[in-house]
Amino acid sequence: MDTPIPHMRLLKEAAAEIKNIDPNTAVTTYIIRQLAVEGKIKSVMAGRKRLINFDSLLEYLDNQRETVQMGTIRKIT
Repeated sequence: MDTPIPHMRLLKEAAAEIKNIDPNTAVTTYIIRQLAVEGKIKSVMAGRKRLINFDSLLEYLDNQRETVQMGTIRKIT
């Protein structure tokens, strides 16, 4: 059986690799950390460091086609 090994990266390494792929990216270490903490991408804690499943990160970024609305302006009465 050939079980594929996930491509794990430290948080800063994942951000650097994204930056290498797309030098003008807006993806930061903060964004990647938030995605991992919220469980939107796969990650593992190794001591005090977070290992990011790079394949999961790329898949998440590729599948985000819709814009997330953060909030709306409402009239105060």
